[in-house]
Amino acid sequence: MRLFGTDGVRGVANVDLTADLALGLARAAVAELAPPGSRPLAVVGRDPRPSGELLESAVVAGLLASGADVVRLGVVPTPAVAHALTVPLVGDAVATVGVMISASHNPMPDNGIKFFGPGGVKLSDAVEERIEQRLDEAREQPSGTDVGRLRGDLSGDTGWYVDHVTKSIDRSLSGIRVVVDCANGAAAIVAPAAYRAAGADVVVINDDLSGERINDNCGATHLDGLRTAVVQNGADLGLAHDGDADRCLAVDAAGEVVDGDQILAVLALALHERGALANNTVVATVMSNLGFRQAMAAAGIEVAETPVGDRYVLERMRSDGLAIGGEQSGHLVIAAHAQTGDGILAGLHLMARMAETGCSLADLASVVVRLPQVLVNVRVTDKAAAMAALDGLVGDAQRELGDTGRILVRPSGTEPLLRIMVEAPSETIARSVADRLAAQL
Repeated sequence: MRLFGTDGVRGVANVDLTADLALGLARAAVAELAPPGSRPLAVVGRDPRPSGELLESAVVAGLLASGADVVRLGVVPTPAVAHALTVPLVGDAVATVGVMISASHNPMPDNGIKFFGPGGVKLSDAVEERIEQRLDEAREQPSGTDVGRLRGDLSGDTGWYVDHVTKSIDRSLSGIRVVVDCANGAAAIVAPAAYRAAGADVVVINDDLSGERINDNCGATHLDGLRTAVVQNGADLGLAHDGDADRCLAVDAAGEVVDGDQILAVLALALHERGALANNTVVATVMSNLGFRQAMAAAGIEVAETPVGDRYVLERMRSDGLAIGGEQSGHLVIAAHAQTGDGILAGLHLMARMAETGCSLADLASVVVRLPQVLVNVRVTDKAAAMAALDGLVGDAQRELGDTGRILVRPSGTEPLLRIMVEAPSETIARSVADRLAAQL
């Protein structure tokens, strides 16, 4: 079975994802990504999960044992690791290998390892497969002065990243009050600082950095607490991040959810208005709501579709030279400023659009009229067999809906789940179809 999923290698830390596996993956990554005979520089970041310290030590050991020098970044968002591969952080050298230890929105016992190549680019499926193949490969190990060295430890120093994201907007956020839900994750160390540096009045919730409550009924996957906090604090909006802060979802002043499709639409229309939307095209995944597609069509903007996963969005953006793309789940990629999905960057640009237009978030988001959409996750032991079992039934259900809705069934790339998504004219119809398909499993 393939180790790498949609976004790196994930599993229960110290059970599925062990220190031995982490060390082996780090060694294999250096063998695959570093030119022969070179002495690469690697950066390593993590979210605050308790197991992060264990896996960080193993990854660093694997990198050093392979002759790579290492800069520890400590607890940082995933996009900070990607950005660290574009600038010199210690001396004049720019790192060519990046490792982020995080399971993103997964529960606390899980953890994961994501790799980035030169320039902060996520690895392709083919490169990940070659890293897997190298896990058991015998290779000569360096010794003496050829062993890697720890060249820096920036743990607790995130000013370089805060400066980067805040300089990406050209106006003050003064007058905007925002509640930020840090998901008890890596956002807690950066998001409040970045939003305050940009001028916003910031109220912070769920900023426990112990790692023990990461994503626990909070953050981008649990918005009820943020909705309540926005109304109670009289805020203009709320922003919710996930454990590694590469996602951003929003809540308007009335406590209504603004999802990734709506945020993407707002930012794409802003670029379109300025003549900065390359090829007049925005990139979205197969999960994007029909209402988003209709809003883009009404504005004369093309939608390029990709599989789920921000790296697939990025690949399409890079291949076609496009400026922006994203996912309904809140991964937003702004090519001029980021190499991967960056929730804090997206939050800044969303608030900057509010400041620029003087419009409320509700008014800006209203451009997308969402078709009722129901997503049901079904835990399965064999994803391929489950997909095959539903094949004919999905076709029958789609014919019932006709042009008024759509059905998408896909295996999760990060968990043992089959995801059944149904869009229909009403939530009742969508729920009925989704539940009927789920019942077959």
